[in-house]
Amino acid sequence: MAPYTSIRIGGPVDFLLEAQSADELAEMVRHLWDCEAPFQVLGMGSNILISDAGMRGVVVLNRARALSFDMQSDGPSVTAESGAMLGSMARRAVERGLGGLEWATTIPGTVGGAVVGNSGAHGSDIAGSLMLAEILQHKGGKESWSVERLEYAYRDSWLKRNPGAAVVLSATFRLHPSTTELAKASAAEHAAFRKQTQPKGASWGSTFKNPPDDSAGRLIEAAGLKGLQRGDMQVSPKHANFFVNLGNATAEDARKLIDIVRKEVAAQFGVELDLEIQLLGEWGSKHGSPEDAEGDQS
Repeated sequence: MAPYTSIRIGGPVDFLLEAQSADELAEMVRHLWDCEAPFQVLGMGSNILISDAGMRGVVVLNRARALSFDMQSDGPSVTAESGAMLGSMARRAVERGLGGLEWATTIPGTVGGAVVGNSGAHGSDIAGSLMLAEILQHKGGKESWSVERLEYAYRDSWLKRNPGAAVVLSATFRLHPSTTELAKASAAEHAAFRKQTQPKGASWGSTFKNPPDDSAGRLIEAAGLKGLQRGDMQVSPKHANFFVNLGNATAEDARKLIDIVRKEVAAQFGVELDLEIQLLGEWGSKHGSPEDAEGDQS
């Protein structure tokens, strides 16, 4: 699975399927539910760490990427299938002189993963931009869910708290009229900030959620852990909440580094850091059972 993750780590999976449209994704998921087969829906594979032992069951690669803009309703909007790249969708809005998603132009990952995880940046997030999400439920069929029904919290949602219960098929986001020049200027500002503050290379994104009124990166840096390595896995010297695969890191390297950082921050500051990434695959009793994430989108 390593080539299908942004951190470039992960052992084998039993079966790999690829959905090219939202309808195909729905058909596959319904069939897997009917068969009671364990499965995981993956987009670009960001925000996840798959074990070296790999995953049992089925991985469905979500390549459903159709999107359309609506300029005829009360306000402009864009609807994208859940496998569409969030950043690409936002950049296409910018090119049309539409505002509202400039903050998302540099975020990796898919629309589906962003809806599940309430992705955000620069003070904005999915909860503040989403109008409706088309959700396929294990028990209940296909429905349009409002932001309220998704019960969003910081980097969290009902979908994330109830793995395996539903899959995102598409989502509609509100936009507002702007100009190409203004929208591009705002997007460029966000891109410059990202380039200045975040590392290049193979990474899953932010490792830990920010604690209330604090920053995980600040705590890790203050603990003196920037640049710390286990094998080829490193706490980025540029941003301490980003871990980077320097080339040949294993999932065990990554897990050991996560454990060291959590213990050291807890020892020095009394803060228990919660993971923002998901652990998938077979880890053994020592690390729990990350397979609980069945049905999520990353």
